Amino acid sequence: MEQKIKQTDGNIGGNIRKIRLERGLKQTEVVRILQLENINITRESLVKIERGIQHITCSQLRGLRNCLNTTYEELLK
Repeated sequence: MEQKIKQTDGNIGGNIRKIRLERGLKQTEVVRILQLENINITRESLVKIERGIQHITCSQLRGLRNCLNTTYEELLK
């Protein structure tokens, strides 16, 4: 089972949403890109991650970093 990163204050999800919007990407576009990279995620999961109510897996975080062309530092601050 893949390790999950716990969101205690929703910062990770909020940062993902902020960066996604800055890049002009819709949730469905991000999910499609991640699924093409064989990362298991649905739009519903992304919504929950962005709201801080679902933990994010390491592979999802790595995929989002690549998809959003950002750094772990920006996602985790």
